[in-house]
Parts: sequence; structure tokens; C-alpha cells
Amino acid sequence: MAIITFREALGQAISEEMTRDANVFLMGEEVGLYNGAYKVSKGLLDQFGAKRVWDAPISEAGFAGLGIGAAMVGLRPIIEFMTWNFGIQAFDQIVNHAAKMLYMSGGQFNMPIVFRGPNGAAHMLGAQHSQAYESMITNIPGLKVVTCSTPYDGKGLLKSAIRDNNPVLFLESEMMYGMKGEVPEEEYLIPLGKGDIKREGTDVTFIAWNKALHKATEAAEALAKEGISVEVLDPRTLQPLDEELIFASVRKTHRVVIIEESWSFGSVGSQISDRIHKECFDELDAPVSRVTNEFVPMPYNEAQEERVLPNLDRIIAAAKEVLYIKG
Repeated sequence: MAIITFREALGQAISEEMTRDANVFLMGEEVGLYNGAYKVSKGLLDQFGAKRVWDAPISEAGFAGLGIGAAMVGLRPIIEFMTWNFGIQAFDQIVNHAAKMLYMSGGQFNMPIVFRGPNGAAHMLGAQHSQAYESMITNIPGLKVVTCSTPYDGKGLLKSAIRDNNPVLFLESEMMYGMKGEVPEEEYLIPLGKGDIKREGTDVTFIAWNKALHKATEAAEALAKEGISVEVLDPRTLQPLDEELIFASVRKTHRVVIIEESWSFGSVGSQISDRIHKECFDELDAPVSRVTNEFVPMPYNEAQEERVLPNLDRIIAAAKEVLYIKG
């Protein structure tokens, strides 16, 4: 398999789907002449031309709405937000139009549209540009929410998202675009709604996604040196959630730590914890533990940012807590 970067994997997914289906087009700020803010769309303007790769004005609500209208008449738009921190400007379009159109039209209008861009903190971008939005968008009926943690997953999930007839919100990360990984040269798809076990283990289950998955994996490797076997589970799709995979892992290890780059109150991790306690209560040997952002706006200061985000020490401490290991 080829070793390519995350941005290249996502770019391949878009290129392949635009080649396969002439109704697919890409629109967003700087996606064309500039080749994308993070170079995901590099070369697509030259490959497909200005009719299918559109540089949008700085108006997320405007070009999101245009994309929704295009989807209503049978096109398949990919709407790139430079960051989901800017994408909140389009939440009225996403929540009140994209999510509800199939229901409000009595099934007359499908909504085959993908909204994609980086989510969560990058590095020293401050309080207004460092937020994770999955808890807000998974709470809306009619939306599918996908997050990716590896180049392999990113490509396979994005291709499936583009082919889906429902609005899909696709969460990436600035910090992972340069990450390299194995990606097959032949075509493949990863179905939405299916999670993945990234690391097999027997003593405790870590559930994490996006950048937090890599912190969870790092903690699992550190704990392995102490003889603790950690299973690392990536849900990949947050809405709908692959609950059966989660429950199966819980029934295997009997202990759970959820790691997420979100505030603790009302988060996706809260929902996962609720479902585990509801469906697997008798299987648990300890209450579910959660490692989240501290409940404060993100500081700009580098050291303070590290304290707010889930870090290695906090994850290891949470694992030892559910294992009743002192010290």
C-alpha cells in the first residue's frame, strides 16, 4: 500500500468521486486557485475546471445555502469550511434546512451534501478558533456526523459520505493533515455507522476519536509497559453511533475510559457513557471514566493549552482509577 498524508488521502477521495460522478462538485473558500487552505484540494481546479471547483466568498451561510439548493435539484456538493469554527456561521442553513429538508418535504427532496473541514483545537489558535463541535451537531436529527483519525479511514469514510443521500458533517483536524499512513491504491469504501478497534486489549477500553485517538493510543502503549492491556476503539461515525461495537468491547474488558477533545457537559462522551451504563451496567467493574477538555475557553498560551486538552498523564490516571490501581 502507498504511504500518503492525510490531506492527500482526502484529496484522492474527492478526486475519485468527482471522476466517478459528474454531479459531485467542491465549493468553499480558497479551494480552487489557492489549492485549499490546507491543500486538500490541490490540483482539483486544474483537473475539473471552474464549473466544478468553486472559490466561494467569505460567507459560510451563503455558500452552504447555495450547496443545499444544489443538492435539492440532484447535484452532490462538497462544502469545505476552512474550519468548523467558521462553519458555525452556516448553522442555520445546516440545522434548519439541510437536516430537515427530507422530513419537511415528505420525502420529496434528498439532501446528498457533505460539509467538511477541521474541527477542534490546532495549536495556539486561541479561544475562538479551537472548539470541537461534535456535541452540538450530533444533537440534530437528520444529520450524519463522521470523524476520521487516520489517512486510511479519512479516504474510505469521505468517499462513503459523498455517496450518501443524507447530509453528512465530516470532521477533520489541522494537526493531522500532514500525518502519513497506509492507503490502498485500489478503490475501497468504509461504511458510515461502523466503528473500528484500533488496538486489541483485555483490561480496559479506551474510546476516542479524531486527535484524541492518538493520545489514547500513546497512553495505551505507556500502560502496556506496566502490564496493562488496553483496547482502543474509534467510533468513526458519531451519529449514528456503532453502539454494538462499543457494548461488545465493554463486555470484554469491563472497564471504560472515554477520551474526547470537548467540554464535559452534554458531550458525545456523556451520551456514550449513558448508553454503556444503561446497556452494560452489570458488566462494568467500575464506573465509566471520562477525560475531556477543562471547562474553560481555550487559552492562547501554549502551556495552558496543554493543561486544558486531554493529555497523557490524565488519561493514564483515569485508566488506573477504573482499574483501582493506586499511585
